[in-house]
Amino acid sequence: MNQELVKKGSATDHLANERTFLAWIRTAIAIMAFGFVVVKFSLFVKQLSLVFTDKSVVVPGNGYSGLIGIFLVALGAIMSLLAYLRFKSIEKQLNTSRYTSSSTLILLLTLLMLIGCVFLVIYLLPGIS
Repeated sequence: MNQELVKKGSATDHLANERTFLAWIRTAIAIMAFGFVVVKFSLFVKQLSLVFTDKSVVVPGNGYSGLIGIFLVALGAIMSLLAYLRFKSIEKQLNTSRYTSSSTLILLLTLLMLIGCVFLVIYLLPGIS
């Protein structure tokens, strides 16, 4: 194998880094889209409550879906930024042949997703009868 390729990282290493970055971006877009749907659903529920002013029709909603949707959109944006920073960091490490693995980004995003899931569960629990 060519020593120069080993020293600066091979093309396959750089392409793998790019594929990983794109996977993080796709995930971030999906989370932002889900947050957008949650916010729009809360607006739909508010519209339903205006249409059904009859007290016999119960329209669920306690106002948290908007906040949860905004949280998810913000989480997706943060994930995009962190994915880019991680991509550039790994690119630099590959170019200098000093790659060190780190699970900080994965831990941070896992904790943020866990917080989001807890909020969603708390929001959805009163609707289960």
